[in-house]
Amino acid sequence: MIARVPVVAVLLLGSMAFTAGCASKKHVARETAPIINKVNELDDLTSKTTREIRDTDQRAQQGIQGVQAKASEVDQKATTAGQQAEQAQQLASKAVTGVDQLTQQVANLDNYRPVAETSVHFGFDKADLSKKAKEVLDQLASQIPNTKGYIVAVEGGTDSTGDKDYNYQLSQRRADTVIQYMAQNHNIPAHKIYLIGLGEDKPAAKNTSAQGRAENRRVDVRLMTNVVGQPAQTSAQQ
Repeated sequence: MIARVPVVAVLLLGSMAFTAGCASKKHVARETAPIINKVNELDDLTSKTTREIRDTDQRAQQGIQGVQAKASEVDQKATTAGQQAEQAQQLASKAVTGVDQLTQQVANLDNYRPVAETSVHFGFDKADLSKKAKEVLDQLASQIPNTKGYIVAVEGGTDSTGDKDYNYQLSQRRADTVIQYMAQNHNIPAHKIYLIGLGEDKPAAKNTSAQGRAENRRVDVRLMTNVVGQPAQTSAQQ
């Protein structure tokens, strides 16, 4: 005959087992809570460290870019300085060459005598040739084929009105205009032309009157030769 276990006993045993299980879970939770907290703290620390590393890397990249930009700027300045030094050297060499050429020209002019000469005049602060001026230059140029060993001396002048340095530049522009016309229209080689910009330093008349100032706004053109016995031609004025 099977012994019967009272229902009350079974319920009591089940209750005790459940209670023991709950007590065990609470114990485990209490034991593991510090570990979980440590893990969370480590996660937070890791995230913070990662952010700091990223920020540091960004600052480092910005610093590197800044250094590279400064280095590029320094290189550019050094290149510019080198170019300016080279330009200065070229200008200095050109100036020395110009002095040598001028010295040679002056020496050469001493060996020449005038064959024909003319003057062309300009308006106030102007450097363009009038129709009459071109006709006078054409007349002088017509004598060149019959002149051996020739050169053409061109002297630009101005009146005394205005700045002296500006007047010097203006006198050169006027002389350049004459030279360009003679070279283009009469095929005169460049080495046959001697340019002298006088500014207001060699007036043809006094600058105290309008007529005198008009006379000084001029370019004198001389056809010269170093051949002895070359006959002199007539002079023209415009």
